[in-house]
Amino acid sequence: MNLVTNPRRERVDAARNRVKILAAAADIVAAHGVEGLSMAEVAAAAGVGVGTLYRRFGDRSGLAYALIDEREREFQEAFIEGPPPLGPGAGVFARISAFLHALTDRTVEQLDLLLMAETAAPFARFGGAYDGYHAHLSMLVTQARPGADAYVLADALLAPLAAPLLAHRLRGCGVTVERVKAGLDDLLAGFAT
Repeated sequence: MNLVTNPRRERVDAARNRVKILAAAADIVAAHGVEGLSMAEVAAAAGVGVGTLYRRFGDRSGLAYALIDEREREFQEAFIEGPPPLGPGAGVFARISAFLHALTDRTVEQLDLLLMAETAAPFARFGGAYDGYHAHLSMLVTQARPGADAYVLADALLAPLAAPLLAHRLRGCGVTVERVKAGLDDLLAGFAT
């Protein structure tokens, strides 16, 4: 089950262009950072027209999401059917903690791309992967605390991992990734009792 998207079957030439475009975009991000990612440069590097890029991805944030997608699919597979404690088979609190720690690492790994994607529109963070994370945490919270408002608690656990907040804390306030994870564990411990 894929929580991000269920892609439609692509034409062979469209699939080939997608691979070229994403490779070119990844190379540009690796060389110049997310700030250097322009639709015109990506189109030129991929050997496609700018119109093709806009039709395919919409804008820079759509391109950012496409770059994020492969890593996102790996992450989803790990928490849905991977080994414990992230995947099934561990205690519920161990699974929630493993999920939050892995999501922290996953967010930090592609922080600039997620920052661009999550701030593209007022509700850009929500839907797709966020809905999958929310559903997963809601299920685990319901197991951990039957009768609790798992829907709201899942949002509370996900809120500290919004890319803009995480970037601000890590880059502007000197908070470490380890401290973020410890804080999430403290938050989790608060409703574990």
